[in-house]
Amino acid sequence: MATTSKSILIKNYINGSFQNPTSNQWIDNINPSNGEVYGQIPNSNKIDVEQAYLAAKSSFPKWSQTSLEQRSKILLAIADLLESNLDLFAKAESKDNGKPLELAKTIDIPRAASNFRFFANAITQFASESHESVGHSAINYTLRQAIGVVGCISPWNLPLYLFTWKIAPAIAAGNCVVAKPSEVTPITAYLLGKICNDAGLPKGVLNIVHGLGNTTGQAIIEHPNIKAISFTGGTKTGAHIAKIAAPMFKKLSLELGGKNPNIIFADCDYEAMLNSTIRSSFANQGQICLCGSRIFVEASIYNTFKNDFIARVKQLKVGHPSEKDTNIGALVSKPHLKNVMQYIDSAKKDHNATILCGGKQVVIKNYENGYYLEPTVIEVNTNQCKINQEEIFGPVVSIMPFNNEDEVLQMANDTPYGLSATLWTNNLQRTMRFTNELQAGIVWVNTWLMRDLRTPFGGVKHSGVGREGGFEALRFFTETKNVCIKY
Repeated sequence: MATTSKSILIKNYINGSFQNPTSNQWIDNINPSNGEVYGQIPNSNKIDVEQAYLAAKSSFPKWSQTSLEQRSKILLAIADLLESNLDLFAKAESKDNGKPLELAKTIDIPRAASNFRFFANAITQFASESHESVGHSAINYTLRQAIGVVGCISPWNLPLYLFTWKIAPAIAAGNCVVAKPSEVTPITAYLLGKICNDAGLPKGVLNIVHGLGNTTGQAIIEHPNIKAISFTGGTKTGAHIAKIAAPMFKKLSLELGGKNPNIIFADCDYEAMLNSTIRSSFANQGQICLCGSRIFVEASIYNTFKNDFIARVKQLKVGHPSEKDTNIGALVSKPHLKNVMQYIDSAKKDHNATILCGGKQVVIKNYENGYYLEPTVIEVNTNQCKINQEEIFGPVVSIMPFNNEDEVLQMANDTPYGLSATLWTNNLQRTMRFTNELQAGIVWVNTWLMRDLRTPFGGVKHSGVGREGGFEALRFFTETKNVCIKY
């Protein structure tokens, strides 16, 4: 086990205290900006998960009966503490993930605080229904009760942002949680434990176990008494979780991959489109499931767009995450960088694809072992090529012209995925047709990644099952019971 004087030893957070894994097995935690090991995390096993479950089970009866006002007060305190520790968490997130520090400071950590604040307020407004059976002298009312112990498994691309997106509604609804952050980006989840203690969250309500998917994650999903699983990650892993959990009749929320179309018509607000398309292509190194990785442009403006877009892409600075003028930081890990490069290499050999710019690794002075990659634009002549059909999840986009609405709608829908889509047009009739016919759980028109936390989030086809966000999340984390009383 490699260690240094600056090594950070991350521990599991179980029953309000920090604990070593029972097996004493550890995983190196690597800084993607320089390729160096700077800490270790537990590789937890079934025994650790069982300890977390027992802590959650013990806390559930009291927590589920805690008043909504008290739960709300604690969640608001967590939000306040995240905001007051913004710099600490942002620096940790940037170092762990490789994303620009400014992105972590302005987006990731504030959004994590907003998740707690939103659900702190939402739970006090989460109403049940009643139905008077006129003529039958009866009334029906619906109870929405906490499930019990639930499992939350989150990805590495938006580590604290998506970790809290699951945890906040789960505990707001009265559940107790066994949670696993990604083993690639564990540090802000680890730091969250202390915040929860300082905010007065009772012991055992939230338990965080670290480790690999095939050990720690597997122990969570196959645990017979963890009654629901909320997972965000790859489609292949989601299918594995469903195969294990569905026969056990667990509730499942699976937010999976995307291969999202960005459809640009000639009548769009061109400058606004160009600015947003740069962002929707390469934000967070393209490591966002909502990035518009397939860009379809109306033929009449295609050459203009291609020239302008490439010129703007070439202006993006690839640099160390701590530098304020960095636009593109490091990819999250060496294996992920290798995977993205394999897609670029395959495009070089594909007669249907031409690399217009980028496509090379970047060596940065003093950080030569970091995982840096040029933002890459690939021109394709068919939607059926590998580049357009498989999720790359890096700073790589394809561009392709289209001639008419029917053609581009068919191409937009012709992938196994259906998470999001972006449409650029000022034609109202076209907007209504496309938003109705696009096979996606989320459609943005003349914008991208504008999120109202009250709205449902999720995809169709291979992009997932269920919805997160707003009352949808609170419904997922509760069981519905109808009561009928005749009088």
